[in-house]
Order: sequence, then structure tokens, then C-alpha cells
Amino acid sequence: MVDFATTARASETARRNGLMHGGFRIVPEEVPIAFSYGGSAHAVMMATPADLEDFAIGFSLTEGIIAERAEISGIEVVAGEQGIDVQVSLVDDVADRLRARRRSMAGPVGCGLCGIESIEQAVRPMPDVSASPLALSHADIVRAVSLLNEAQPLHRETRAVHGAAFYRPGKGLLAVREDVGRHNALDKLCGAVIGCGESGDDGAVVVTSRLSVEMVQKAAILGSPVLVAISAPTALAIRTAEEAGMTLVALVRGEDFEIFTHPHRISSGSIADVA
Repeated sequence: MVDFATTARASETARRNGLMHGGFRIVPEEVPIAFSYGGSAHAVMMATPADLEDFAIGFSLTEGIIAERAEISGIEVVAGEQGIDVQVSLVDDVADRLRARRRSMAGPVGCGLCGIESIEQAVRPMPDVSASPLALSHADIVRAVSLLNEAQPLHRETRAVHGAAFYRPGKGLLAVREDVGRHNALDKLCGAVIGCGESGDDGAVVVTSRLSVEMVQKAAILGSPVLVAISAPTALAIRTAEEAGMTLVALVRGEDFEIFTHPHRISSGSIADVA
């Protein structure tokens, strides 16, 4: 796997205590990353050039191109002068299905959402995650967010990227991914989880961003019944989570948080239990 620079050193002039000072700041890189299937470009995302195999797997999953990791036969990352081409090879029947999907979508005007070809796809039905027996305590919610805050080296260096993590009670964070884009960070996390053979239905997705409907959709496709965030949800995200049977926890601040859907999965408990 090719390693790409994820940060750069930028000159700056900063005002501190009423005075102007010259200096520099470490900032994250943001580059065009294309996903190609069967030699044809499918989508281009502006993203942090790290964990690109996870990104390809997660993007393929959440966009409905694959249903499981085994449907990808190979991934090759090719660096270009202006960006990166991630070339994804699919098993034959999945590749045929994608070609048929492209033919059926030829002509319609896109609705402007990343990776989405029609309005129908933007509001597509979500998997039902209500059957998952996952239960979390108050302490689990607080611990998951605290652990994620500690597990973001790129954010500590730049203060400019989002994080997404997969938390399992009793085991902590099984995977953490970062990116300048919140959707990208979650796609990378989804790829990391299924790429290592884990199941999404026995853990919670934890993110540092607001909860838009796309974040709910991606977490549901992974199979996770609990989505936790430090920021607020949108109205459509709440409605979508309710329909999918997903517990939506937001605005986590220290020991406090708000539950918007399916609160039965979160039990109250002593915060002293937090490690």
C-alpha cells in the first residue's frame, strides 16, 4: 500500500494577546480520490489520503455496490498528478450487477449528493436493526466518546478532521478512522469493521460530527443499532433512525447526553463504572 502525506505545514500570521506573530500550523491534506470499478470511474470524493482500502470497502458497502467484503476481489491504489485513483475489482456477478445499474441510470440528472445518482437513492429504505440485542449503559456512552477523543492523532495535530469509531461493550474501541469529511470517516470505519470480519450489529458507531441522514444510513447498512455523536441530529436523521429501529444518542457532553430514538437500549448506571 502506498503511503501518502496526510498533513502539510502552512505559514500563518496569528494574533495573540493583541500582537501579530508569524508562524506555521499543521493542516490536513485534502485530495481528490476516485473510485473506479471495472476501469470506469464511479465517484470522486475529496478526502484525507489515508486508509484508502478501508475507504474503498466502506464506500462500496454503503453505496450498495457490495453486500459483503468477499464481493471485492482486489483493490489497487494508483497515484496520479492531481489525485488518487482507487481501482476496485468486483467478483463477476457483482460487476455485472453494477454495469446493469449504470445502464439503467444513464440519463437522469443527479441530485447533487456524493455518490448518489437519484433522489430515490437518497431516501432509499434502510435495513431494520431493531432485532439487535445490543444494550449500552450510561457509562458506555460516556466511555465511548472519551475513548474516541483520545484516539484521534490527526485531529490532535490539525484540529480539522472528523473521527468515527466502533465501540463494543466490554472491549472498547475496535476501530477508529479519521478524515476531513464526516461521511468519509464513517465509510472508512465501515470498511475497517467488515474488512476484519467483524459484525456491526453488536457494537455502536461513535462519531464526532453532527448526525445527518447519511450518517444514519451508513450506520444502518453496517448493521449497528446505536449511533452516538457529540453534536445534534437533523429531523430527517431522527425519523430515519426511528424507522430503522436505531437508537440515536447525540449531544454527548461529559456525563450528559440526549437520546432521540429507541431509548430502551441505554440503561442508566453509575458513572463511577467508567474506566
